[in-house]
Amino acid sequence: MSESQSNPQQNGQTYQAWQVSEQDGGYRGCETTLSTADLPAGDVWIRVSHSSLNYKDALSASGNKGVTRQFPHTPGIDAAGEVVESATGTPPVGSQVLVTGYDLGMNTAGGFGEYIRVPAAWCIAMPEGWMAKTAMTYGTAGLTAGLSVHKLLTMGAAPGQGKVAVSGASGAVGSVAVEILSVLGFDVVAISGKAEQEDTLRTLGAAEILGRDALEAQKKPMLKPAFANAVDTVGGAPLAELLKQVQPGGSVSCCGLVAGIELPTTVLPFILRGVNLLGIDSVEIPLADKQVIWDKLAGPWGCPQTEKSAKVIGRSDLASALEAFLAGKSSGKIVLEHR
Repeated sequence: MSESQSNPQQNGQTYQAWQVSEQDGGYRGCETTLSTADLPAGDVWIRVSHSSLNYKDALSASGNKGVTRQFPHTPGIDAAGEVVESATGTPPVGSQVLVTGYDLGMNTAGGFGEYIRVPAAWCIAMPEGWMAKTAMTYGTAGLTAGLSVHKLLTMGAAPGQGKVAVSGASGAVGSVAVEILSVLGFDVVAISGKAEQEDTLRTLGAAEILGRDALEAQKKPMLKPAFANAVDTVGGAPLAELLKQVQPGGSVSCCGLVAGIELPTTVLPFILRGVNLLGIDSVEIPLADKQVIWDKLAGPWGCPQTEKSAKVIGRSDLASALEAFLAGKSSGKIVLEHR
């Protein structure tokens, strides 16, 4: 490893990043040459080789101040690559690591740049046998899907109980959840508004595909039980309708808000059927909890179809890919490769 690679701060070397800035009353992202000397404080310097695209990245790129307070800013809530400097020696220089969540890509320069500087407590050792591209094929979306399934399992969910639904099934989180549940032997019902993704969802392991109308708002406060358990990735009114259709004692893990942050429901699913609504946080949870899920994804919960079908893009493709996220036209996993 060269001196410039091992001590980027001292050398103040330049690197490429896709940075968002405020222009003419709006926000625009483009490739920019930056200096490592301007990166924030942190124990660990990482030369990023891959990142992945998330809805939160799209919000940051659009200037959403609820995600990112100050601009110019480099989004990318996920990053994977090689440690090139480590103040504490842990993780060691030369090791491969991945970082997801915490403040990365929100108000700390993120994985859409070739370098990041972060606290050591944010870094996960790359699971054995994985490359950076593989890790970012899952990224925060895969971690969130894994956490959602894990929480259902801790509540006693089992394949023999009946069908398990996944809302927003063609999205980045939903598609991984479908495959994990299928790998574990569940009878998966994929709910998606994208009819053109039906073949893909069946390839991931969905036994049944329902359209978005399966979760259209109904006046009745309760509906006939249809699902033993569910993973909800969209929130809002669809989540309210999903809760009405869960069997007694069943659980719904909730991890998304693309359909809204309001939950127009009643207490009836909870007090008449004992339904459990389980919140999923993949950002601020302890590193040890993340490690559990990463180890499962790299082992028995591996999703070969997800890995095989992931789309790899370069920085020049980011603008259009993020616009597709905001327009609800994105599907599957998208990996950014710094070329």
